[in-house]
Amino acid sequence: MKLIINIKPFSFQLTKKLTTSQGIIHTKKGLLLQIKDSDGNCGWGEVSPIEESELKKCIEELAFIGRNTTKNSIENYLCELPGSLAFGLGSSLADLENLTTRKLSFEEFDITKSCYLLPTDIDPLESIVNYLDRSNKVKSSHTIKWKVSNQKNNFNEEKTLQKILTILPKNFKLRIDPNGGWSRQQAQEWSSELKNEHRLEWIEQPLPSTDIEGLFSLANQIPIALDESLVEFPYLRKTWKSWQIRRPALDGDPRLLLKEIDKEDNQIVISTAFETGIGSKWIHHLAAKQVKGANPCAPGLAPGWCPKGPLFNNNSKSVWEAA
Repeated sequence: MKLIINIKPFSFQLTKKLTTSQGIIHTKKGLLLQIKDSDGNCGWGEVSPIEESELKKCIEELAFIGRNTTKNSIENYLCELPGSLAFGLGSSLADLENLTTRKLSFEEFDITKSCYLLPTDIDPLESIVNYLDRSNKVKSSHTIKWKVSNQKNNFNEEKTLQKILTILPKNFKLRIDPNGGWSRQQAQEWSSELKNEHRLEWIEQPLPSTDIEGLFSLANQIPIALDESLVEFPYLRKTWKSWQIRRPALDGDPRLLLKEIDKEDNQIVISTAFETGIGSKWIHHLAAKQVKGANPCAPGLAPGWCPKGPLFNNNSKSVWEAA
């Protein structure tokens, strides 16, 4: 099947800065893909990496593939591409397949059921108090995610942890995410403090992505979820037996992830990389599938962090026109 690839850049600002141990994310840049077949059918995709260096690599790879190509050529090349580009091309091909051969019914996900990501630029205690007040008035998620190891914080995170645990209701869950910013000693200290805390759902990527030995050791003591390590070392997706934070927009061909989620023994949690409406369609669909599995838990879709507007419409053509 002969195909034409059209590309449009996009850019938007998050509603607030996301500060982690790895840096600050405020502006999101990427590419929208429109892949058209010889019958005029269009498939839509999004290339939405976090790192600017990966975006440059994706642009180079698209130039190599060329504007005129074939379905077989893309399919054969997908596994060699950066994960964000494989996601964009894979979702575009899936769109075309959906129009021509098989019908994939995209499911919506109620974003209020997503894990609540605490703002990183203010004291988390204030945010938690406000969130608890809102959650008493409307039905919302009882899972809170706290990004720690932020060097710009002007408060002691260990003391803040104790205050959080004092006010956090018994039926709430807490996820702690250092984004690989802890040393083994720091991770051990936090693990010792939290090992008997039933409200802790997991600590996410406590050590650098390359410290595989240390991560496996910690997982024998306390629930550990991997994120960045899974992107850097995809083989861990098969060998890591605990929770896996999977960001589809960085993960590769979404059709493969959909098959993984369908397996009964998976411990996959879907998380956003801050996408436009084109990418979000897949993120929400995968999240809706995940929560219906044998190990359901709140996905991390960061409600309220992306702005509103036509770029976040659930109609792909409208998103393309808005870019």
